[in-house]
Amino acid sequence: MRPLKAGVIGLGIGEQHVLGYQAIAGVEVQAVCDIDPAKLADVADRCGVPERTTDYRRVTEHPDIDVVSICSHDDAHAEQAMSAFRHGKHVMIEKPVALNRADAAALLRAQQDSGRRMTSNLILRRSPRFRELKRQIAAGDFGDIVAIEGDYIHQILWKLTQGWRGRMDFYCVTYGGGIHLIDLMRWLIDQEIVEVNGMSNKILTKGSAYKFDDMMIHLLRFDRGAIGKTMSMFGPQRTKFHALNVYGTKKTFINDLPHAKLFDGDGAANEHVVSTPYPGIEKGDLLPDFIEAIRAGREPQISVRDIFRVMDVCFAAWDAVSSSRTIRVTYLI
Repeated sequence: MRPLKAGVIGLGIGEQHVLGYQAIAGVEVQAVCDIDPAKLADVADRCGVPERTTDYRRVTEHPDIDVVSICSHDDAHAEQAMSAFRHGKHVMIEKPVALNRADAAALLRAQQDSGRRMTSNLILRRSPRFRELKRQIAAGDFGDIVAIEGDYIHQILWKLTQGWRGRMDFYCVTYGGGIHLIDLMRWLIDQEIVEVNGMSNKILTKGSAYKFDDMMIHLLRFDRGAIGKTMSMFGPQRTKFHALNVYGTKKTFINDLPHAKLFDGDGAANEHVVSTPYPGIEKGDLLPDFIEAIRAGREPQISVRDIFRVMDVCFAAWDAVSSSRTIRVTYLI
C-alpha cells in the first residue's frame, strides 16, 4: 500500500495529532496549518513536516493529502471539515464538530456525499478502566442499569477568561467538556438519550469578559429507563477528573483516584478495588483505529452516528438550559 498522507489544522492539541500520525506505519504528515506563524514554524520544524501554511485551504484542498485532522478553534470546525470532504479527504475532527444544528446538518450531508470516513476525538472510550467497565456491563454483571453519572471536572478556567473560547461569538462548556462524558455514558450502557433538562450558573467567570454560563448540570433520560446526570465545570478546586458512577441492580461502579471501587452489596466485604489504569490514554490514541478504518473501508470506533448523536444531545442540553424546559432529543442520524 502507498503511504497515506496527512495534514493537521490547528497546532495546539493538533501537535499531538502530528506525532500520532508519525507513529503509524505507512502514514506521513505532509502539511500543517496554524493561524500563529510562530507556533506553525516551531511545530513544523520540531516534527520535520515539509509544508506549513496559515491558510487551511492549502491543507483541505491539497491534491496529495488523504486525511485531515481539524484541531482549530471550535467555530472553524464545520467549515474546515466541509472543505476537506468536498476535496475528497477523510476527516478526524476535535469535538465539538459543530456549534449549531444547521452546521451539523450541513456537515453530515458533506460527509455522506463525499463517501469519506469521519471520526472525532472522543478519547475516553480508549481508557482501559472504562473499556473493562463496558465489558462487564455488556456481560450483564451489573444487571439492569438504574442510574449513571458522568462529570467533566477540570481546572482550566483561564481558557474561558483569557483564551480564544472567551472571544468566540458562542461557547458552551457542555459542548467543550461534558460531551466526553455524555458520549462515554451512552457508549457504556448502550442506550440512547431521549430527553434532557438542566440548570446552569455563571459564578466562576463573574466579572470577566466571558459571556456565557460557565457551569452546567443536566439530567438525561435514556431510552431503556436509566436516568443520567452530567456536570461540566471548568473551574473546580481539585485535580482534573472524569467522575463516573454507574448504579445497576447487581453492582455499582465508582470512579476514583488512584483506584476505582466496585460494590456488590452494602457491607465492608462488598467493596472491591479496581486498579485498571485510568485515564491511561494519550490524545492520539484513536488515530491508529481511524487509519485502519480508512484502509479497511469500515466505520472507525467513533462512528459518524456516534458523532452526530452526541452533538444532538448537546444541542438539546443547551436548549434545555436556555428555555428552562425538558427537551426531547431529535437525531439527525
